[in-house]
This record gives sequence, C-alpha cells and structure tokens, in this order.
Amino acid sequence: MSRHTVANIVKVTLAIAFFIFMPFIVPILGIVKKNWKVIAEGVLYSVLFVAALSIDAESPLSTLSSFVGLGSIVVSAVRFYMLRDLWLSRKAKGTGRNATSQPNTAWPAASHPSAVAAPVTPSTEHLSQSLAWVATQAKQNKHHLPADAYVSVLEICQTLDAVVDAETRQPLGDPQFEYELTATVREYLPAVVRGYLAIPPSMVENRQANGRTANEELVEQLQLLARQAETLHASRHRQTSMDLSNTGNFLRERFGHQQGGFDFGIK
Repeated sequence: MSRHTVANIVKVTLAIAFFIFMPFIVPILGIVKKNWKVIAEGVLYSVLFVAALSIDAESPLSTLSSFVGLGSIVVSAVRFYMLRDLWLSRKAKGTGRNATSQPNTAWPAASHPSAVAAPVTPSTEHLSQSLAWVATQAKQNKHHLPADAYVSVLEICQTLDAVVDAETRQPLGDPQFEYELTATVREYLPAVVRGYLAIPPSMVENRQANGRTANEELVEQLQLLARQAETLHASRHRQTSMDLSNTGNFLRERFGHQQGGFDFGIK
C-alpha cells in the first residue's frame, strides 16, 4: 500500500503551511473522523495554545506561556503525524501498469442483484508478527513478569490474534477500525512489554515520581489493553454477524419466493 498520491502531497503541504495552527487542526480531524478521543485531545491542545496567547507579554508568566504555546504546537504536530492513518489515504499497488485497487465489496441489495466480487484482503502478516514477538518476549521473560501480567499478555495476544485472523479472512474495510487494531497491535502492546522488560528486576518495586511501582503500572496498562482488545473483538464479530444477516436478507429476497426448489435453468 502506498501513500504517494497527489491528494496526500497536497494534504502534507497544507499541514506544513499551517503548522502554527496545528493545535486547532487536531480537533478538526477528530470531528471529521468522529473520533471522540482525538477531539478531546485536540481541544486540550487548543485550550493550552489559546491560554498561552492570552498571557500579557509583560506578565511574569510570559516566559512560561511561551513554552506552553510552543509546546502545544509541537506536541499536536507530532500527534497529527501519528494519526496519519486517519488523514492520509492509501493506494494499493497493482501488479500491472494500469492495475487498480478493488474496494471491499459487500453483498448487493436485493433490488439490484449483481455478481459479488471477492474482497481484496489487506496484508495482516505484520500484525501477526508483532503479536508473535510480544508472546515470545512474555514466554522468554516469564519469571521476570508478574504472574498475573504474564497470563494477561498471552490472553491479550490471543484475543487480538483472533481479530487479526478474522480481518485476514474478510476485512471490514473500516479505516477507523484498522487504525485502532494496528495501533494496539504494533504500538501500544509492544511498547508496554518492551518498556517493562527494560527495567532491571531489582527496581520494579521502587516507587516512581507518580508514587507507583513498575509492577503496578504494568498491571494497570495491561488491564486497559485487555479492555481495548475485547472491544475490538466484539466490534469485529458484531459486524460479521450483521454481514451474515444482510447475506440472509439478500438470499431470502432473491430466492425465497420460488416454489418447489430453486430453478437455475438446468435441465
């Protein structure tokens, strides 16, 4: 999949041109994509930016406000780049010179029966590899991880692997779902496991600046990831059930009125 398209080049150019307004661009992206997390995050950047601008230049807080304003721009720009899957479209690379990508095709409406094209399955090999890496790290460091955390990591991998397997067989074609799944599998879960394993075993019970130990942080973060994995699993299979119902409606509308069996014109 490639992002080198004219539309994407224009989007990147505009993003660079309006870099200073990035704290306002992030919430706009969230509104367009109907992503409440991105909206809330963008609103925070916007509030900090506006608050920094509202401080008088002669105020004792002017220096601090300058850092806050500049920081809100930089952080929002970084987050805008991390959310690139939401605003940079992908173009499938064909095997021939004039090859074009095929969209994910659902069952046709009963009023317009037509041939059903097989959907193009996006590559999910990289997701499976990421999950395999996490599971391998957990097994190799079983005695380093807390017992509950070790079990939780393997359960999360198992749940996400089921979602990846379902996406491999029949992709939903939902960009938001694909973004959440990819981010969870390739970024969030590996980062938590990698970050904990980087801490020497003798320091995992030391209190950090926030008053928590590394073990406590690991348990809480794995709980959050487990809920996210269950959400993705439920969302994926809820959509699968809806697709099956749509298929049934199509078949009933197409063939349900026939009597004495189906007549396909075969003699």
